[in-house]
Amino acid sequence: MMNFKNAKIRMLDLDLRGCVYLNHFSHSQRVAWFFKGISRLGDGFFWYVMLALVWINQGLMYGLQILYLVVGGSVGTGIYKFLKNKTTRPRPYQVHQVIVLGERPLDHFSFPSGHTLHAVMATITLGYVQPILVVLMLPFTLLVALSRMILGLHYPSDVLVGAFIGAIVACGIVFCAPLAGIVL
Repeated sequence: MMNFKNAKIRMLDLDLRGCVYLNHFSHSQRVAWFFKGISRLGDGFFWYVMLALVWINQGLMYGLQILYLVVGGSVGTGIYKFLKNKTTRPRPYQVHQVIVLGERPLDHFSFPSGHTLHAVMATITLGYVQPILVVLMLPFTLLVALSRMILGLHYPSDVLVGAFIGAIVACGIVFCAPLAGIVL
């Protein structure tokens, strides 16, 4: 029991250190503005543009697949909202005075990162449909994940778990769609 408790304390300490380290980059106004822009684009605009590009490249018959992706996004939203309400983990800037808030949060709790969840889910799913878009989406997804920590909104563990959930939801979309008769 004591080893588990020590491991948990070490993990929380490492999580905080990672957050403090990454948040330090936001002390530069240029860096802060850059990641605020990334974060805002990650609210949805960037992903809507990627969705539109896939639709344009695949044709109007792609509408059913887009609906399937929207359902996957809704599942991801349901999962992260459930977890946020169950864990009620405060955001880093709320707990640690050394963390500088760089952007207004969309909700109150930290765990997991919904931005990262949706970024990973969209990148995997849309990248499966239109692989050339991964060239744009993968770097943007990494920047979204970094932005959440640099802006003081999430701990590294929030981002990692968000990415993991997003990957699972995306794999569900990619592998379950053909079972439902939908060709991605």
